[in-house]
Amino acid sequence: MAEEFSSAEADVLRRYFTNLDSPVFALVNLPEVVKGALFARYSRSSKSLRRLFLDEFVNELDIEGDTSIDATVGLDRAESLYERIFVEYGDDSVAQLGGVHLACEQASNLLTKVLEWGRLAAYLEQSTRYIPYDTRYGGRYRYYRDPEILASNLGTRFVGDMDRLFDTYAELAPRVEDHLRTATPKAPGDSDFVYRQAVKAKALDAVRGILPAAAQSNVGIYASGQAYEQMLMRMRASPLPEANVYADLMLTELRKVIPSFVKRVDLPDRGAAHSEYLSDINAHMAFVTDELLTPEPPEQDARVELVDFDPDAEVKLVAAMLYPYSRLSENSLIEQVHAMSVEQRTRVIGAYVGNRQNRRHRPGRALERPAYRFDILADYGAFRDLQRHRMLTIEWQQLSPNHGYTRPGLIDEIGLTGSFDAAMGRSAALFGEIEHFGPAASYAVSLAYRVRFMFDLNARAAMHMLELRSTPQGHPAYRSVVQDMHTAIAETAGHHAIAGVMNFVNHNSEADLERLEAERRAEQKRLA
Repeated sequence: MAEEFSSAEADVLRRYFTNLDSPVFALVNLPEVVKGALFARYSRSSKSLRRLFLDEFVNELDIEGDTSIDATVGLDRAESLYERIFVEYGDDSVAQLGGVHLACEQASNLLTKVLEWGRLAAYLEQSTRYIPYDTRYGGRYRYYRDPEILASNLGTRFVGDMDRLFDTYAELAPRVEDHLRTATPKAPGDSDFVYRQAVKAKALDAVRGILPAAAQSNVGIYASGQAYEQMLMRMRASPLPEANVYADLMLTELRKVIPSFVKRVDLPDRGAAHSEYLSDINAHMAFVTDELLTPEPPEQDARVELVDFDPDAEVKLVAAMLYPYSRLSENSLIEQVHAMSVEQRTRVIGAYVGNRQNRRHRPGRALERPAYRFDILADYGAFRDLQRHRMLTIEWQQLSPNHGYTRPGLIDEIGLTGSFDAAMGRSAALFGEIEHFGPAASYAVSLAYRVRFMFDLNARAAMHMLELRSTPQGHPAYRSVVQDMHTAIAETAGHHAIAGVMNFVNHNSEADLERLEAERRAEQKRLA
């Protein structure tokens, strides 16, 4: 759906955006601080990036003296320079020096996970906690309509069932808000705005599970040319057609800004060959998996299982902490640490961790020595939040209704169980009808359904994730996952010292209004 702009608006936008009619575009001719602020605001707004720029940013810029600005100014000279470096030196690392802010709008929740897979990039995604999905744009709810499904005899069924899921979401959200206002009255010291924002966030959290994976989101990306090259080659090999389409849209826009860095993406003997290699792996692995594995009944209960860890991790951790401060080999250090008492090892850990006053005070890289591998079955809504942590290894299986779904306790408390369950039934039935479309069938699956995924991460990455995602303002779905991960490190692995270092993991129960304290702090900052 192309956005419309007046001639005056279009005249301004052409100076700063590489196109005005595609859902993928790059930002040019703007200070880096403006780009960063724009993307930050983007994640909390229902507006498109170009509309947000016009409404909230353009008045802060001096645009009187730049009427001749064009998105291609200076590209010829830059391209010739990098062509020479690539040809003469073959130094791919040069492509790490040029970055682009790219907006990918109207992307399904399946595509957002493909876009956010790479480690070496920065992402901001539109939030289901702050942006309601109850509005029709151009007469349509915001969900991706796969062309192949629409062209089939199930196209009408797909649109009808999708619309009904969004109808249910739109019906339940205000009912949850009304209940919350009754159950949790506004505190005397809170402003109407703070209270309203906290109530709305909790209500949208409760009903977001009804939304299907086809629900569209906006994603802001900042990455180097090298990161984009890898991203595009992977997307071109994806079995999800939507990813293939967006790869072409992204390549078109990136070539307007960093053409040399992405020149090889579709060359037959370079990027195209690499994409074909990845595609062949996907196809062959799917075949041998079906041939060699015996299916089992899918599990129906959410769980967090620690499947692999090192029993000697704490000894090796202490040795790693001592290593940069000593002149001994690692093997010698491990031998000496083995001979230490528990009290002595605790002294080393205490000295290394220091006086942590908040979760942002993180110790050094010795904590990267222990590693943990988790097999997790949780609802897709929780997965999509946790998946954005990039300093780890993650794999996930195709989203389907087979593992059942998670229904928030608030839904039962209000008496909306029947409506919620009916929506889940509709989602599962539609998936069954379109399952032969492969990965695209997952568009029909609501976010409350569970997906199986794997995390492999070191203790330092675990500290960051577990402390951040267990804060009271977090969504209950992912809070329970990270709390169980922390418990497993302490109890299953027996690594009580490592778990103890993560002292800002919050195991308290769910708050009445998770976002209330955060909204209060935000208002205090605004007033200051």
